[in-house]
Amino acid sequence: MQKKTACPLDCYDACSVIVDAGKLKGDKVHPYTHGYLCPHLNHFKKQERIAKPRLRGEVVSMETALAHLETLVRDAREGNGILHYRSSGNFGLMQGVTDHFFASVGAALTKGSLCDGAGEAGVVEGRGANLVLPPEQIAEADVVMVWGRNVPVTNSHLLPFLKGKELIVVDPVRTAFAESADIHIQLKPGGDLYFAMLLARFIVIEGMYDAEYLAEHGKAFEEYYELTQTVRIKAALDGIGLGLGDIGRVLERLKGKKVAILVGTGVQKYRHGDEVLRAIDAIGALLGLFGKPGCGVSFLGSSSSGIPSPFAAARRFEPKAAAAFSDYDLVFIQGANPVAQMPDTGRVTDSFSKAGHVVYFGLYENETSAMAELVIPAKTFLEKRDVRTAYGHNAMLEMPECETAETGISEYALCAALCTAFDVPLESEAHYLEHFLACGEATDGKTLVKGREALPYSEGFETDDGQFLFLEEYDFDFDMEEDYFLISPKSPRSLNSQFDRESRVYMHPECGFEEGTSVRLVSEQGSLELPLAYDDRLLTDCVLVYAGTPGVNNLTTSLRSFAGENACYQANKIKVEAC
Repeated sequence: MQKKTACPLDCYDACSVIVDAGKLKGDKVHPYTHGYLCPHLNHFKKQERIAKPRLRGEVVSMETALAHLETLVRDAREGNGILHYRSSGNFGLMQGVTDHFFASVGAALTKGSLCDGAGEAGVVEGRGANLVLPPEQIAEADVVMVWGRNVPVTNSHLLPFLKGKELIVVDPVRTAFAESADIHIQLKPGGDLYFAMLLARFIVIEGMYDAEYLAEHGKAFEEYYELTQTVRIKAALDGIGLGLGDIGRVLERLKGKKVAILVGTGVQKYRHGDEVLRAIDAIGALLGLFGKPGCGVSFLGSSSSGIPSPFAAARRFEPKAAAAFSDYDLVFIQGANPVAQMPDTGRVTDSFSKAGHVVYFGLYENETSAMAELVIPAKTFLEKRDVRTAYGHNAMLEMPECETAETGISEYALCAALCTAFDVPLESEAHYLEHFLACGEATDGKTLVKGREALPYSEGFETDDGQFLFLEEYDFDFDMEEDYFLISPKSPRSLNSQFDRESRVYMHPECGFEEGTSVRLVSEQGSLELPLAYDDRLLTDCVLVYAGTPGVNNLTTSLRSFAGENACYQANKIKVEAC
């Protein structure tokens, strides 16, 4: 018997999935999935999962594991407290039920992001809210400008919506997607702020701005134009590796067209990441792209918009990018791998090792489960009920239980056991699922989240006065000259630290090191040795190590973005040495 569910993984697409005799297939009638699945989901069942609970390395029953967890919680409440560190890699809305228990017993939860927090902060500052730009609007565009997003890898189900468009790609790597574009702007990493401000400046100089739109929605644009004049044109272009001709080519393509700008997360993984998104958004405001059919600027829209949480709210928080694990008697990790995923691995490992007790609750073995005292296996998305939304479209997808398995425990069942032990009120699982589903409504063969706009910002921005708030100042002090840029894009084979992780470093053939030999990458935080592979798609001053490569965060900094509490994976330069 076939059942329909949805992929829970952290990506734009949120695929609709058909489960048929244990096999996973794409849903051909779903307007976003188009009948195919990404490689991660196609090989989902091949991944070896944690089969049994473990306590100090010994296999135990689930009953023993839950009893030990109860004891740890009880002791930690009387001592130095509890930290609940939950990943956002599973987008099922029921994943938050564990927050309800831990918040109710006074535990600290995490705030901020390892992914998109700086960019979201910038979007919200300028627009008032971070609304999803639906793919249907992108499909109506004449020109699509993809800024720091490798669509075939991170957003493959969007490709049919891009057919027949003029395509501009801004990316420091000459990916296959960039090579297929009408224009590829290969700027240096970290150069996005200057490039966006210079584009805005020339949009005003060339009279391309939408005066009528700005009179109603962006009256302060002239002050922003004055700010762009503080950027020295030749020096800025030299620093980011571009010329005036690059600006001219882009503006010629944008002029008089319906334009959609799609922005990836890499552009904002710096301390000033919020300013980068505000500068890119300013291009959209100047051209009058917001609230018009076939136009807009798309970052990762808020997947929780329009869905109030039914769970208890926490009073205490740790920054997700720099949590101090050593301050707590109990650290409960859910579906995350902070020892590998958080920046500055040396600091994280040291802090993690000094925590009183560590519990890992998840599907797969990783660096974090290896350091945990208690390991509790979770259910897969096929073995429990859930509901999910997305940050790339406005659909809501129901996730029924499709299979049964003796392995693992669901988030709700674990939370229910703890709530019973500590007399914390908890509604039935059905109650919470009904709450989420009530936030959706059936429309044209799909369920959409209620209240989300098919044409976002068509009634103006959600700021206090309805105006777009242009960037008023910027703080760009990133070193564009010395040493190497470290870039860590998503891998086609892995998702963060899951699945088939990479194990090499990539540099341009002119780097001066021999391919196949090991090189040592060095930063202020630490070092990493990896075998070298050549890639002539890179700039000569760039080092590419895919996200999820074991050890890559030995090199990254614990500094957080000025806004949004985001990890700054690309905020420092590195050196390369022969081993």
